[in-house]
Amino acid sequence: MQNSPCSFVRVIATGTFEIIHPGHLRFLEEAKKLGDELIVIVARTKNVKHKPKPVIPEEQRRKVVEAIKFVDRAILGDENDIFKPIIELKPDIIVLGHDQHFDEKWLEEELRKRNVPAKVVRIKVKEPCEFCSSAKIIQAIVESRTKAKIN
Repeated sequence: MQNSPCSFVRVIATGTFEIIHPGHLRFLEEAKKLGDELIVIVARTKNVKHKPKPVIPEEQRRKVVEAIKFVDRAILGDENDIFKPIIELKPDIIVLGHDQHFDEKWLEEELRKRNVPAKVVRIKVKEPCEFCSSAKIIQAIVESRTKAKIN
């Protein structure tokens, strides 16, 4: 999607992407619709604090995300400053998933402090499936293994 024949819109999405599921695919597909280029910043393991640390190595998570057809490029985030890649990439839009832990107002303020004029858009569309959550997938695997040991 272009605003005019001369404009180019760069969109950034972020996430941990521990176990890729249909919810991730829908999020990235919707993000790509907002611009010409979609760059995904994959969270560094040490920076994941809002949920258990990923088991899958960060470079492996990045490679899998980059293989998704809606993604033009995937990079690892900065280990010390989550805003560093955003400042370097100069996005027009930063997208958040329907369940991502970032508060839009806080993020907008932090971007303003860093002179990043990107628009923050929360993707409200979600994929309706039982296992559209890494946590639910992990829970189902654990329960399945526990049942198998009992039987």
